Amino acid sequence: MARTALVTGGSRGIGAAISKALKAEGYNVAATYAGNDEAAAQFTEETGIKTYKWNVGDYEDSKAGIAKVEEELGPVDVVVANAGITRDAPFHKMTPDQWQQVIDTNLTGVFNTVHPVWPGMRERGFGRIIVISSINGQKGQFAQVNYAATKAGDLGIIKSLAQEGAAKGITANAVCPGYIATEMVMAVPEKVRESIISQIPAGRLGEPEEIARCVAFLASDDAQFINGSTISANGGQFFV
Repeated sequence: MARTALVTGGSRGIGAAISKALKAEGYNVAATYAGNDEAAAQFTEETGIKTYKWNVGDYEDSKAGIAKVEEELGPVDVVVANAGITRDAPFHKMTPDQWQQVIDTNLTGVFNTVHPVWPGMRERGFGRIIVISSINGQKGQFAQVNYAATKAGDLGIIKSLAQEGAAKGITANAVCPGYIATEMVMAVPEKVRESIISQIPAGRLGEPEEIARCVAFLASDDAQFINGSTISANGGQFFV
């Protein structure tokens, strides 16, 4: 019987690549999205991957959404916590609202996504938790105190969950992408992109599919002894 994978923010960008990769590996995939109904419907039409709309920053909304996924596709065996937002500003100009929005989605959203499925994973003796963090959670970034704080916090989550879940057959790992050729990055001015690429020893942006392959491996049985780890996929830009 195919395992079920839940990918938050799974209908666009890196999340879409992850959803497609997991489907190709034989998983029943549920991809969540926050608000773009048209894009989600198009994604489902093109890929056959079911999409579900909820706010990962709201616990009850997440719990209800996950219950619907499990009713339709079966118990969630793999969670990919990918949903994330930015609200960039230099710290002296950052508002409490900009701080809280990013905390709610990028950090609390991981709790809200994992917590409802954790008891079932423990009971079944299997689970894969994969959090998409960021190079900026490892090294920090100008005008991203809020974002960097959440992505660093995500690494603390997986290290702790790894210790709690190991005896129950659950692994928790993270992937920290560097700069990836997503719609958001490609929309920045060309000179800014060139400046970013000049800092990457590989001499190019990463591709969403390269992150997806990391996730597919961590979700697999081959990765069962990898727990509490972080894969840095950044073209050599930053080492930990």
